[in-house]
Amino acid sequence: MVKVSPSIIAGDQGRLADEVRAIDEAGADLVHLDVMDGHFAPNITLGPGIIKDLRGVTKLPFDCHLMISEPWKYIDEFVKAGADQISIHLETPRVAETLGLIREAGKAPGVAINPDTPAADITDIMGRIDFIVVMTVHPGFYGQSFLRDALDKVPVLRDIAAARGLTPEIQVDGGVDAGNVGAIEEAGATQVVAGSAVFKSGDYATAIRSLQAGARRAD
Repeated sequence: MVKVSPSIIAGDQGRLADEVRAIDEAGADLVHLDVMDGHFAPNITLGPGIIKDLRGVTKLPFDCHLMISEPWKYIDEFVKAGADQISIHLETPRVAETLGLIREAGKAPGVAINPDTPAADITDIMGRIDFIVVMTVHPGFYGQSFLRDALDKVPVLRDIAAARGLTPEIQVDGGVDAGNVGAIEEAGATQVVAGSAVFKSGDYATAIRSLQAGARRAD
């Protein structure tokens, strides 16, 4: 069964605390927090102040995805805000240093890779991470179509990790829905990020359960 991390970027931005409470009650495994700076990704979203305020409404792990150009400058702020696992992009500078800052703060470090980035590029820092985010859309906006070819990286990453005796969580982010989650789990992913598939569903609990069921639905 895959873990589901609903992305609140797809929720009602005027009532985020209510949305977080709702996905908690609906059975979500994590809360996905997309942080964009308008530079690395062409959008501006949550900051640490909002995340800090949301931290008080749920005990679910906060899954912070930093789509920002200089993440090393802000790790301390997101840690203090309540992040539990923090992913930075492989395409940003000072990756190893930033992962070290996350680890030193006692949080789970992760790396996200864009659709056009080869899986092999992660090899040198595989031993520094607890999870990998495979982007199946281009960072910036929710509601994009799932890029099926990007999913092919998941088994490759599994093999790279296994060759080093490692078993990181692999999260797939972008365009995930009940129609493709089976293929995602079968590829070897253990977590999925879902925006529209949850928040535009009309029934958060049913949507989350459907995603959690994953490949078993196809039997």
